[in-house]
Amino acid sequence: MGAQLNAYLMSEDARSQANFYAESLGGEIVSLATYGEAPGTPEAMKDKVMHLALKVAGTNMLMMSDSFEPVAGSRSISLALSYDDETEARTAYDKLAQGGENKFPFALQPWGYYGEVVDKFGVTWMITKR
Repeated sequence: MGAQLNAYLMSEDARSQANFYAESLGGEIVSLATYGEAPGTPEAMKDKVMHLALKVAGTNMLMMSDSFEPVAGSRSISLALSYDDETEARTAYDKLAQGGENKFPFALQPWGYYGEVVDKFGVTWMITKR
């Protein structure tokens, strides 16, 4: 018996956030459903994202949805992304940091290259080079 674990991010603007990750990490939106596809949805909610699947940095899947309440970042969860190539890792770190906050500069550590950034949407990323 097995299962697959995917991060599911609540967003104040899922489309913009997904496009930022697709550009920063390489990837594409593979599916997107809006609340307007459900019967009886109020007009003000029709364009909101009900569910979005995003493939990034190879075959990694992120799921996203628009939230109906303010979204705040949390230090209790981080997304860890490990690369085989230092240049790819550094590029991802730099792009995710645009408009965000460098928490820990991407640099060689005793265990390998590591950096931590909080992106402009409040999501914490831990980037490593294996």
